[in-house]
Amino acid sequence: MKIAISGKGGVGKTMLASLLSSVFTQLGFSVLAIDADPNATLGGALGFPHPERITPISEMRDLIEERTGARPGQAAPFFKLNPRVDDIPEKYWVEHNGVKLMSMGRLKKGGSGCYCPENALLEALVAHLLLKREEVVIMDMEAGIEHLGRATARAVDKMIIVVEPSKGSTETAYRIRELAKDISLENIAVVANKIRSEQDRVFLVSSMPDFEFLGFIPYDQSMIEVGLGNLPLINSSLEVINRVRDISARLGAIKSGSVSQPIT
Repeated sequence: MKIAISGKGGVGKTMLASLLSSVFTQLGFSVLAIDADPNATLGGALGFPHPERITPISEMRDLIEERTGARPGQAAPFFKLNPRVDDIPEKYWVEHNGVKLMSMGRLKKGGSGCYCPENALLEALVAHLLLKREEVVIMDMEAGIEHLGRATARAVDKMIIVVEPSKGSTETAYRIRELAKDISLENIAVVANKIRSEQDRVFLVSSMPDFEFLGFIPYDQSMIEVGLGNLPLINSSLEVINRVRDISARLGAIKSGSVSQPIT
């Protein structure tokens, strides 16, 4: 199963990515969590010791030069657009509590210098992880689809857009869906987070009538307190964990093709 998670900043993308990673690991799956958000906070949410020491692939200059033939930041008229990446996951992932984690780092934008070698390596690596690996792969992305392309979109079983009860969050969800359509990524659903009341739930459902909702996660202060202590979020609110377990079960059913009706 391959899952991509996106949404407006601060809505709880990393929380959901970390909890789904932990839940699927507890269920006996081999899980590879991909931190594709430049803020790189997934390691902390998973309780990795010293997550700040995890080096993103995009910053491994020697590796990039070895695989692409070009040094990041230096003019290079030629470099490999399809570098070898199949051995990178086992060499560079870190593991904690059964979850394997890789940090991608930021894709460089055009016009900011000679950054093409980084992009070539990251794009090839993401394609390998989504198309060739047999693990459950969960990608925590920024508010967009920068790490995905047409070649990899077909491998995503479900893109989850996390929303909270706010107009800005729902507007971002619609923008992300339009971007996803540009690469023919159609398997899109929503997880609602920070739900304080039935009014919050009604607001989101009425604001996004043409979205599939996978679940509704209640607001819980203990999630913030656990995060401040750099502890795994899986050790926090039992109610939140149970809701995420329900979402994981629904994802498994969708993968097997046994679910056709949206959650109510």
